[in-house]
Amino acid sequence: MKNNIFAGALIALGLCLGGLFIFCGISKYAGKDRAVTVKGLSTREVEADYAIWPLSYGWNGNDLPALYNKLESVTARVKQHLLSLGFEESDIRQGSITVNDNWANFYGDHRPEYKYTLSTSLIVSTDKVQKVVASQGKEAALLKEGIIVKTETWNLDYKYNGLPELKPQMIEEATQNARAVAQKFADDAQCSLGSIRRASQGQFSIENDEYQPWVKHVRVVTTVDYYLD
Repeated sequence: MKNNIFAGALIALGLCLGGLFIFCGISKYAGKDRAVTVKGLSTREVEADYAIWPLSYGWNGNDLPALYNKLESVTARVKQHLLSLGFEESDIRQGSITVNDNWANFYGDHRPEYKYTLSTSLIVSTDKVQKVVASQGKEAALLKEGIIVKTETWNLDYKYNGLPELKPQMIEEATQNARAVAQKFADDAQCSLGSIRRASQGQFSIENDEYQPWVKHVRVVTTVDYYLD
């Protein structure tokens, strides 16, 4: 009789301990599912450190050799204009020359006055970004000489090459901002903020300022999951 009571007590104790272990295990794993996902933002406003500025121009005529000589003299004048603005020889290169035969594919009764159109460009590639900015709109000196120079806004390119040096501090700032948001959430929920469960770095984006394209807006967003204890 006593043996049966003792055996029953051992079984009951085992069931209680087993239940306790199961409860602790469930609580432990349930606690691991308590997490918050937050995003951290970091932004910078920087100025471009390199500019590519193409200036296109052309001339019409019927005598191709004479037209080529004219284009060369115009090129020399445009180059002189750029040098007078403070650019150096090493900043300037000439693009390819395009020849268009206006009579080759014309239809109708009115043939174009000029058979040939020769066009080319001088391309300024420089780290003197502010000189490029200041030079916009100063083609009037050439217009007075009958030289029409075109600068297409979509071809004027301001670049920023300092992103590799900027990335570490921006990622750190974005992560700190994410933790601050998570901490506020944990405080409101009356729990403790635990360790990071998962983190992902978003893509860096660089956008031009709407009115000042040489000014760049750099942005990155990080997504971080924190455990809540």
